[in-house]
Amino acid sequence: MSVLNRRAFLAGLGAAITIPPAVATIEVARTALATGFTAPPAAASAAQTPELAGTAVNQGMTALLPPPPPTARVALPGTGVLSVLPGQGDLLALTVDDGVDSNVVRLYTQFAKDTGIRLTFFVNGTYRSWTDNAPLLRPLVESGQIQLGNHTWSHPDLTTQSPAQIADQIQRNHAFLLNTFGVDARPYLRPPYGRHNAAVRAVAADLGYTLTTMWRGSLADSTVITEDYIVKMADTHFRPQNIVLGHLNHAPVTHVFDRLADVVRSRNLRTVTFNDVFLPSHPMR
Repeated sequence: MSVLNRRAFLAGLGAAITIPPAVATIEVARTALATGFTAPPAAASAAQTPELAGTAVNQGMTALLPPPPPTARVALPGTGVLSVLPGQGDLLALTVDDGVDSNVVRLYTQFAKDTGIRLTFFVNGTYRSWTDNAPLLRPLVESGQIQLGNHTWSHPDLTTQSPAQIADQIQRNHAFLLNTFGVDARPYLRPPYGRHNAAVRAVAADLGYTLTTMWRGSLADSTVITEDYIVKMADTHFRPQNIVLGHLNHAPVTHVFDRLADVVRSRNLRTVTFNDVFLPSHPMR
């Protein structure tokens, strides 16, 4: 089954389930998030993913520039849509979505470990890749080098969902991130396919996800494309203060990590997570 068909199936399955009235469900979800809701622990992977010795990129590369100091962080926008980093500077936020392919998640994580590049992964908890790679990911998440954001549980188009279904998608993924990585991903929600409207934003904000986190530039790798085209997109969009979209779904990007890092170095950009840029809006876990 293709990725898109699998997503359509999951979305259709969710739509078929009988759910409580929207208002009641949102109220339950809000209470659960506020009180540290936990879901049943994720099933353990059959085999722990070992740490690797630099398979994704060449060793001995010039180090990337560090992120700005914590004193440079600014207040979050209250609510709304975030598609570019504030101000004028040398920052680049590379944000990578989904997690369909466990090996791509592993190699992206190894890329961060090898080079020091700072990344934000927008997670769909339905994919096994996140539990498969949790042992490799956790140290980088705990150090702040990789930030995890909420991309919903199973990647439906939220504009086609009821308020109760929207709340369930956000709440279920929130619980997965909290239980698996100890991460409270608020306030950053990336809606699947980038599709959102006032109703989606209102439900998300009611659950503490006040920033609809979009992008200004993409590697265009949501489907299988050539390695050279990915590098071309990086050359186009790796610019100061851009938020750039990539995907954890297909192998070609894993073959050009060294070339992506070269673009970052050649422009003296500092890769950042959102937590590197903004002050926290709630107590950090």
